[in-house]
Amino acid sequence: MLKFLAVAAVAASTTLAVQAFAGEEEKSLNVYNWSDYIASDTISRFTAETGIKVNYDVYDSNEMVEAKLMAGNSGYDVVFPSALPFLANQVKAGIYRPLDKAKLGNIANLEEGVTASLNKADAEILKFSVPYMVAATGAAYNKAKIEALAPGAPTDSWSLIFDPEWSGKLKDCGISLLDDPTEVFAAALVWLGKDPNSESPDDLKAASAVIERARPNIRYFHSSTYINDLANGDLCVAHGYGGDLIQARDRAAEAKNGVDLQVYLPKEGANVVIDVMAIPADAPHPENAHAFIDFMMRADVVGPITEAVGYANAVKGADAYVSEDRRTDTVIFPSEETKKNFFALPPKSPGYTRLMTREWTRLKTNR
Repeated sequence: MLKFLAVAAVAASTTLAVQAFAGEEEKSLNVYNWSDYIASDTISRFTAETGIKVNYDVYDSNEMVEAKLMAGNSGYDVVFPSALPFLANQVKAGIYRPLDKAKLGNIANLEEGVTASLNKADAEILKFSVPYMVAATGAAYNKAKIEALAPGAPTDSWSLIFDPEWSGKLKDCGISLLDDPTEVFAAALVWLGKDPNSESPDDLKAASAVIERARPNIRYFHSSTYINDLANGDLCVAHGYGGDLIQARDRAAEAKNGVDLQVYLPKEGANVVIDVMAIPADAPHPENAHAFIDFMMRADVVGPITEAVGYANAVKGADAYVSEDRRTDTVIFPSEETKKNFFALPPKSPGYTRLMTREWTRLKTNR
């Protein structure tokens, strides 16, 4: 009982602080976030505490939010890009407002390990953003279909997707890849035993050849559709963001439709993604944006989000609001052994990015 009274007291004091610096802006906030990346009551709780009405839109790729912001006048106040390489590159274009840390009283709640990791990668990141969720990119498969169509398949490896010996057997039941060249080329490179951060044109050609060989067995490239398709049994293998794959597994279990999904982080290595919260330079409601970001750094707010969406968060004490099933899930909270093969993707040079984008377009269009 004392714990809940303490939590209530913290929430009440935080509410007063939020209201104090919401200023004279109209009570409105425009948020642009990844799909399926928030708890069902997060927005209503924020509005109840602050009186600020939230207009909430979603996207399913970093490229989509980047295009909106680079065009200018997006109208958004808070966005959730991946720190590396996206926000780190976008900061150079001047599309974000530096955060006013004096308005973020809950910033002390952030995990030091996560902030240190971001600071080491690029010292500018934390001037313009704060971490939100942390996850590795992996894969999921339909256990029954794999056992029926490809017994003995390597269900701990990128080989399940990239090796035509296996993907060819699974073509008819459906394989998908993320519509994200940064992620897919990095996965192909690490499967080849190469540096996923390489900018060598020869390494890009080698990774492209891997994808091209598997291309006839890939049903589609998309960064969100696979969640429901996996859960419904319409796909048997998908490359995806860890939390999204867990959501697919959860939906199948809740539907009791006989779809047994297994999620894994490939043994060759997986990209670690830290998504952050940032304020566009032309945000119409920057004070309200700071209030929202501060709200999202509370353990009692972000813990239930982790419970709902299956992504680890960057806030100390949030574990108290997460079930044991989630805390012991090795995709959400990987073992130290698994982490040894994790990698992060720093910003690419403009020349390499253009080369990679052209190659990606060619692969997707099957030219």
